[in-house]
Amino acid sequence: MTPDRLSPYAAALGARAERLHPRMRAYVAAIPSGRGGVGHGVFERVGCRSRAVRVLLGPLLRFLERRGAVYAGWAEDVPFTVRNRDGGGRSAERTLHLPHGDLTLCDRVRSLPRGRIADRLGQCGVLAAVFRATASDGALELRSTRVGLLLLGGLRIRIPSCIAPRIRLIDGIEYATGLQRVALTVDVPLLGRIHEYAGTFRYRIEEDA
Repeated sequence: MTPDRLSPYAAALGARAERLHPRMRAYVAAIPSGRGGVGHGVFERVGCRSRAVRVLLGPLLRFLERRGAVYAGWAEDVPFTVRNRDGGGRSAERTLHLPHGDLTLCDRVRSLPRGRIADRLGQCGVLAAVFRATASDGALELRSTRVGLLLLGGLRIRIPSCIAPRIRLIDGIEYATGLQRVALTVDVPLLGRIHEYAGTFRYRIEEDA
């Protein structure tokens, strides 16, 4: 497959994609035109667990929630739906079916040289991160190397590495259940964990609506 037909994840991994579980290789492969990836599952936990952090960072977290980048609260056992599409990168929408209503978190991923990907999260890419992609124990693993924030007025700033969030995502297959498991954590120096989600889902490719 030519590079322009690869998904951003497959392009970043290159030959390392062979280390993925077969179903994960299918997950990171390019989605055919006119089709989309759809998953349904449950997040065991999502949001910011620490009440102290939610109070301290409340205005920032709510700002990011309004722009579809994070969930500013804390919830457990939350049903969710994920929808992936390819075309100029890969776009994803994760809709949390919360008790008080649905919240959709969105992002768009594109590949960069040297095994990296760029991810713009939320509306207008309010958060932007560069990740190094690897394959470990059959799972896709992403670790952030740079994080930036889009401020009001369109100014984008790169957060200094000494205080920048450390974002880690692991996406793989549970051998016991056959479900796909995804876990994301966002940790900030001195503050600790400010956002996370973890859960399982079933995923398939279907005709795009």
